[in-house]
Amino acid sequence: MNRPLRRLMILLVFAVAALPQAWAVQPDEILDDPVLEARAREISAELRCLVCQNQSIDDSNAPLARDLRVLVRQRLEAGDSNDEVLDYIVARYGDYVLLRPPFEPETWILWLGPFALLALVLGLLGFVAVRRRRPAVPAPLSDEERAKLDLLMRESE
Repeated sequence: MNRPLRRLMILLVFAVAALPQAWAVQPDEILDDPVLEARAREISAELRCLVCQNQSIDDSNAPLARDLRVLVRQRLEAGDSNDEVLDYIVARYGDYVLLRPPFEPETWILWLGPFALLALVLGLLGFVAVRRRRPAVPAPLSDEERAKLDLLMRESE
């Protein structure tokens, strides 16, 4: 395949891969004021789509994500600050709607769990590695054990 055609195909693949995200925010949702729209996009990037769960509402095509995007824009048009909009959404849906939940006792396991699990796995791997490297040396026999062994050896002769 010649070079220009290959480049065109690669460009086409990237363009198709970007289509779902490009279509997430519908034209009828976009605010006329570019400053408000930029704020809406900033807020939407911080909110989790409750259907897709690992996408922001800005990237999701789900109807619930659209409803949340519209709600964010309505709150901004009503004069709310970014923090007020986020507080309003969190009050309705809980901390789960945030892509980056706050560091509070209720979410410590979310923040610290992966590190604790990693430390546990590394500790276990280190323990196994040390045990494999060290030859197993039996403990010396006690006087009682030595006497029993001598007795058994004499009986077997």
